[in-house]
Amino acid sequence: MPVFGEEGQERIRNANVFIAGAGGLGSPVSMYLAAAGIGRIRIVDHDTVDITNLNRQLLHGISDLGRQKTVSARETLTGMNPDVEIDAVAEKIDESNVFELAYDCDLIVDAMDNFHARYLLNKVAVARNIPLFHGAVHGFDGQVTTVIPGKTPCLRCIVPETLPGTTIPAIGATCGVIASVQVTEVLKYLAGIGTLATNRLLIWDGLNTVMNEISLERNPKCRDCGDESIE
Repeated sequence: MPVFGEEGQERIRNANVFIAGAGGLGSPVSMYLAAAGIGRIRIVDHDTVDITNLNRQLLHGISDLGRQKTVSARETLTGMNPDVEIDAVAEKIDESNVFELAYDCDLIVDAMDNFHARYLLNKVAVARNIPLFHGAVHGFDGQVTTVIPGKTPCLRCIVPETLPGTTIPAIGATCGVIASVQVTEVLKYLAGIGTLATNRLLIWDGLNTVMNEISLERNPKCRDCGDESIE
């Protein structure tokens, strides 16, 4: 694509992206990245497809009910772009495997639905100096920020404490909006163009069709990226 330039498109083609989650956010994120020509996608999810997923999880259809999400994810993405290498991993992201799952990846896309897993992704990103593209959705609302370790606040700086676990209903269109911003951030980062959503949290209010932002600062006492944690 001319907008990326030849060198930018080459970097996109050679990129290895770890997408955490094959659900509401992971579906459009992975589809747009595959369509853009990302070289390799590692998509990780341990769940099976349920009928309640289908309003927003576009990787899966009626025929996939009861199947592993990673199976239908691989089939859908390969059908869209057979030149993209799809590494679909049917595992739950936890303390025992998160570093291995992120091995050899150039960047991480947070498409999770809980902060316990997000904090694990954040730790890996900080420890290995891997950019993290955070996204979250709830109903008509969503948020996005881009974390560049050593240069921006990390996710723990922004949300210091674990939020209580709750069921998070989201309409499919909200997932599409947030995923589109995340993918735009990934492609800009790889191509080296534009201005990233760093040092700020973008907040989407779908009911009022407004995108606001909050300025962010790194916390020098952050347990993940603070001065003492990286000494």
